[in-house]
Amino acid sequence: MGEKHMVRFEPVGVEIEVDEEETILDAAFRHGVMLMHGCKEGQCSACKSFLLDGDLEMGRFSTFALNETEEEEGYVLLCKSHAYSDLEVELLSYHEDMLNTGIPIQLVFAEVGEIEDLTHDIKRLVLKLVDPPEMNFKPGQYAEIYIPGTDTHRAYSMANTPSSDDRAEFIIKIYPGGRFSGLLDGELSVGDKMKIKVPFGMFMLHEKSEADIVFVGGGSGMAPIWSILNHMVEKSIDRKATFYYGARTEKDLFFLDELAAMEQKLPDFRFVPALSEPDEDGDWEGETGVITDVVGRLEGDLGGTEAYLAGPPPMIDAAIPVLQMKGVDEEHIYFDKFTTTGESEGSEQKEEAGPRFPGPAG
Repeated sequence: MGEKHMVRFEPVGVEIEVDEEETILDAAFRHGVMLMHGCKEGQCSACKSFLLDGDLEMGRFSTFALNETEEEEGYVLLCKSHAYSDLEVELLSYHEDMLNTGIPIQLVFAEVGEIEDLTHDIKRLVLKLVDPPEMNFKPGQYAEIYIPGTDTHRAYSMANTPSSDDRAEFIIKIYPGGRFSGLLDGELSVGDKMKIKVPFGMFMLHEKSEADIVFVGGGSGMAPIWSILNHMVEKSIDRKATFYYGARTEKDLFFLDELAAMEQKLPDFRFVPALSEPDEDGDWEGETGVITDVVGRLEGDLGGTEAYLAGPPPMIDAAIPVLQMKGVDEEHIYFDKFTTTGESEGSEQKEEAGPRFPGPAG
């Protein structure tokens, strides 16, 4: 371990101790301070802040996240910054009501409990926790799953809720050749040993709010929204909520019965699936078209509404302007982009379950 320094975050007045050998963002995770973050690899700029005072050094990062002019002016990426003196840092983006609600990161040893087919290319993975036998997280957060026998990991949102803290459940899209997702196609078996690091992420329900909610999801973006919805059921959070879920064909849909049952458990909840490529000879009677077009067609004024988006980047990039035109405040659009591993060089995303470029949209 290296020398330790104090880092003070303004304008919130939060202080943490940071070791020279860890990044400032990792130190915040260790202390349970919930700073805005995304890829954690210097690629996305979610943790961009401004150095007010002190000495730090940054590791390699993308100029897309922080250009030379910004660096010269004093902007820094906390995921790449090591403190070499006491520091004062201005946070450019934060949620004050969530800042001190973080949970310290922990390494958890587990074993495969179940692998279930949900669709032709999406599986449900259940890991039974061994050491420690339980974990703490917030609905919507994600875990880093280590590829067995390596120090390489992939990020996937947890699909269960904290009430089932003896296991971690994931909804994972299978990609041919995927370093981790590919293992679910016959290489991993029940009982295999695994390890995960949890929890990460800022994509979670703002429970102090009473605003109406619009969820928009696609693919394995179902996972964090499914976790949040089940949490709402467990906690009797009765806010008006609509979940728009986009798929290509009927064979890409899952949890239809469970979501129909959820409409009975949450009286103000509505689930709207839509197919972008419905079978012309099929009997689909639901919505058709790109899911963002469906949202635009069915929703009226959304002023005062909160929006939570999870899924592939093109879907989220298309949804944000639609929601803004409908009246959703930019600050109330929260998103989790699930990028594939090759889409952002050097980053550790979820293989289509993977932030790591979370909102708010600004």
